[in-house]
Amino acid sequence: MPQPAPARFDMARETAVNRFVRARYGLRGTLALHREALGWDLLRAPLNVALSPIFLLLRLTGGLLSMLGAKRAGDWLKSRQVFLTSDVARRIEADVTQLTEDLTAQGIGPKADPQVVRAEITAHAETRNAVAEITTSLLVLAAGLFLFRQATPGIISLAGPLAEYRAHGTAVRDFWLGDRLGSAWYWAFPVELSPWAVILTGVVLAVLASLATTFAGLIADPFQLATGTHRRRLMRMYSRLDRADATQSGGLAREHLLARLGDLSDAVLSLLRVWR
Repeated sequence: MPQPAPARFDMARETAVNRFVRARYGLRGTLALHREALGWDLLRAPLNVALSPIFLLLRLTGGLLSMLGAKRAGDWLKSRQVFLTSDVARRIEADVTQLTEDLTAQGIGPKADPQVVRAEITAHAETRNAVAEITTSLLVLAAGLFLFRQATPGIISLAGPLAEYRAHGTAVRDFWLGDRLGSAWYWAFPVELSPWAVILTGVVLAVLASLATTFAGLIADPFQLATGTHRRRLMRMYSRLDRADATQSGGLAREHLLARLGDLSDAVLSLLRVWR
């Protein structure tokens, strides 16, 4: 099929992408998408969150090796599949693959090797997972600011205040002279907090946060649709794949860096509070 003129080519592709993101990431579309998560994804989600730092480390190490001249070793590291493929991600990959095939049938699809296209579609789905993690971190931050007037960018920094709050409430309720005197007593003499209480609270919060990440797209998808983020991300991907000699980018999307930046700031804040 002959390729349309450049202006019509871009317009036709953008129209198709706009139609796709409205159908897939609008409220009705994302609700249908997240029905896929009601199954094994509830177990895969905590594992994928735990594997995220390994993913970041492999990508950074691979990029460093490539810069130092060991390109083959760097490419091998960057191509490693770290995450467990969730049913939601599998659905997204299938839908974007279908979109790509439709574009190709119209003569406006990517020209890169099919294997490279598949790898980039997988990376697209992984980027969406990183956005879900960022959404969960923002929810945890908002909870800490609202409940404790503290910045809590992650589970580690939220576990301490929440464990202390629970311990204080239990101690006041069980005080032998009643709640009111208990409040006064434990205001003057704070409750001693067991490290195991903090650890247990952190474990419970981590499980809840992982489950929240599984369904965070219910918030993140419509927001990214409204801001045009989903459309721009797909258009950038197709632009990279327009060259017949395009290779897998292997780079680290900024969404992955932002997700890990939240973890790093969480750890730093927690260490500072312990030190103080």
